[in-house]
Amino acid sequence: MTESQNNILNVADLCTTFSTPEGNVCAVNDISFSIAKGEVLGIVGESGSGKSQIFMSIMSLLAKNGKATGSVKFKGTEILNLPLAKLNKIRGEKMSMIFQDPMTSLNPYLTVRRQMTEVLVEHKCMSETEALRHSIDLLDRVQIPEARGRIFMYPHEFSGGMRQRVMIAMALLCSPELLIADEPTTALDVTVQAQILEVLNELRRDLGTAIALITHDLGVIARLADRVMVTYAGNIVEQGPVRDIFKTPQHPYTEGLLKSMPRLDDEMGARLQVIAGQPPNLQNLPVGCAFRDRCRYAEAICATDSPGLRTIAPQRAKACHLVKL
Repeated sequence: MTESQNNILNVADLCTTFSTPEGNVCAVNDISFSIAKGEVLGIVGESGSGKSQIFMSIMSLLAKNGKATGSVKFKGTEILNLPLAKLNKIRGEKMSMIFQDPMTSLNPYLTVRRQMTEVLVEHKCMSETEALRHSIDLLDRVQIPEARGRIFMYPHEFSGGMRQRVMIAMALLCSPELLIADEPTTALDVTVQAQILEVLNELRRDLGTAIALITHDLGVIARLADRVMVTYAGNIVEQGPVRDIFKTPQHPYTEGLLKSMPRLDDEMGARLQVIAGQPPNLQNLPVGCAFRDRCRYAEAICATDSPGLRTIAPQRAKACHLVKL
């Protein structure tokens, strides 16, 4: 992976390991990628594929038993395992994260006003009046109705979709250059989901914000992302432009994910396909390809040699022994 001046984030050889009583668990295995200014990178995979842990490692938000190694450069500055005092000047101001469940991320005992204005007073040295005005403007931007009055409410007084919008507004308080959105539309109905995705798209378009969009939903990826990175068992198994990946997937796992997703052009009554089997135990990964036991294309070499990520076309790469799917 070559670094570019246009990249907000460059990640190289990132590994994340958790120490447990049963042994070490490798959640992220030698991953490298980049995100450019104003780009939306989609990260997709089943639960446990490592997609969230990649960015928890980048943000230094791992559990105490977790350790990350490798290199993470934000605008050319190494930030992996940076001392907390220095990291906090970047995290929250230049990099922000939207978590899956706003009810566990928002403080239930504090009003939305208190939670938003404190950030601006602390990080931007604003007065309370300036901070309140800016907070209301952000709630308006993410389409919170009657934001001037609702800002004084507590999180439990908002619906799930409204809480998610509040989380987005809070993540944007300091105008970050990189926004990490971890399953931002989980458990929301399709109408609210569409509204949240439109808000994210406007941020990218109007502010030039780079977005890392973590999800298991390929429909969300298709709607918003420019490029997609498919993860499995802590590895990148395929990456490339969204249009190319959806049209001609080149890894059996990507193919399986796409065939398990409902499509408008499917015949009436057509059954969705499933990927047989279960993801491997990260504490005891098999020799060779981690996907082989679930793969209908598996060959003898798959049981002995782990395929590395290799370039197969401009901007496209896959980790598979198959020459072509």
